[in-house]
Amino acid sequence: MKKILFSFLTFFTFLPTVFAQDSDSTNYWNWGGAGTINVGQVALSNWAAGGQSSVNVLGLASLFANYKRGTSAWDNTLNVNYGGNKTGKEKFRKNDDKLELNAKYGRHAFGKWYYAGQFNLKTQLSPTFFKDTDSVISDFMSPAFIMTSLGLDYRPNEDFSLFLSPATGKFTFVKSQRLADAGAFGVEPGQLNKEGFRVPNTGERFREEIGAYLAMRLRRDVMENIKLQTRLELYSSYNNNPNNIDVNWENRLDMKVNKFISVSLITELVYDDDIMIAVDRDEDGIYESSGPRTQFKETLGVGLSYKF
Repeated sequence: MKKILFSFLTFFTFLPTVFAQDSDSTNYWNWGGAGTINVGQVALSNWAAGGQSSVNVLGLASLFANYKRGTSAWDNTLNVNYGGNKTGKEKFRKNDDKLELNAKYGRHAFGKWYYAGQFNLKTQLSPTFFKDTDSVISDFMSPAFIMTSLGLDYRPNEDFSLFLSPATGKFTFVKSQRLADAGAFGVEPGQLNKEGFRVPNTGERFREEIGAYLAMRLRRDVMENIKLQTRLELYSSYNNNPNNIDVNWENRLDMKVNKFISVSLITELVYDDDIMIAVDRDEDGIYESSGPRTQFKETLGVGLSYKF
């Protein structure tokens, strides 16, 4: 599996060099992006009704570089989200952190179908801590979810694609050995000693699976100055509970007020039965159990935006 992953990384690393050898290749590139900064604040002084001053900041960036010539198409996207808030005298705490890179190369097969290969990387930029402690929950490349896929891509127009892959490798990498020893994010945990404690540096930091993958992407102008983007990803592992399907469903609604002011609503629903979520049933600060859970995140922001 590691050889397959290395082959995909090598392929997508040297692919730009192949295109660059054509002196006219710049005529076939379409690239651009958008950035948004949302800021919110509540300031209180001698406020009889009570409450706390707060400030929150969220930055969103989306870049793309697409190449299309003849029967070949190569699409690349980079998405970065980062934000946090500060309430009263508490420390600044992160509430959004995402780094995603996607590269897909396709060659025309028949009709509106393309033979395609895809590489996808999802991770985060900085560490996340448990509330009121310095214990790290996750960090950059801890985890990193990598998917390499071969299949068919249906592209009737520029705003819709349906990618079907019966041969997809899903790789989970946990750079932090401490998190790997704890078995975080589905990797094999460290061995137990006679006293029942984990033996340091015995946890696996790499997990590999082979399965089937579906990815649907849609962009649509709902009405003037309102654009909807949605992406649905489904994955089923052949060798690990194939009936339990991993789900990642993202929606983004952008409403443009004028050239520089915009409103964005982003939702993300995730389910992965390999990721255990700690549960505090009686809300006393003690986690009684853990298990797979449906994860949901919603972000609403109003701020400055720039598109190029």
